[in-house]
Amino acid sequence: MIVWRDVFLGVIAVATLAIAIAQVFVVIAAGRMARRVGRMAEQLEREVKPLFGHLNAIGHDASRAVALATVQVERADKLFADIAVRIDQTLNAVQSSIGAPAREGRAMMGAFRAALHAIRELRTGRSRQGRGDDEDALFI
Repeated sequence: MIVWRDVFLGVIAVATLAIAIAQVFVVIAAGRMARRVGRMAEQLEREVKPLFGHLNAIGHDASRAVALATVQVERADKLFADIAVRIDQTLNAVQSSIGAPAREGRAMMGAFRAALHAIRELRTGRSRQGRGDDEDALFI
């Protein structure tokens, strides 16, 4: 029985040694893999760093373009507001310059009509004076 115990003890020792050697290889492989990943990360960082610089420049340029566009839109808005005010003033001036003479002309025409009407009344009034007594007698 002592022999079997030594054999099993030897098998256990060999299995433990095999596991230890496998763990050493796994640690070495993991270290190599970690170094490769580190190098790849550095390479990626070196290649992406200019890209981020360009993206930052593009963002800065876009921000500047938006600011300039905002200023231009505000200028255009002010220009159109000024134009609208001037058009309103011009239309009011035209309306008043046309309206005043039209009102004066209408007043003159009214005065002319009244004068013609008065002249007609004077003419017809003389001829009616003779008929006026006759008509008063018929009036009930």
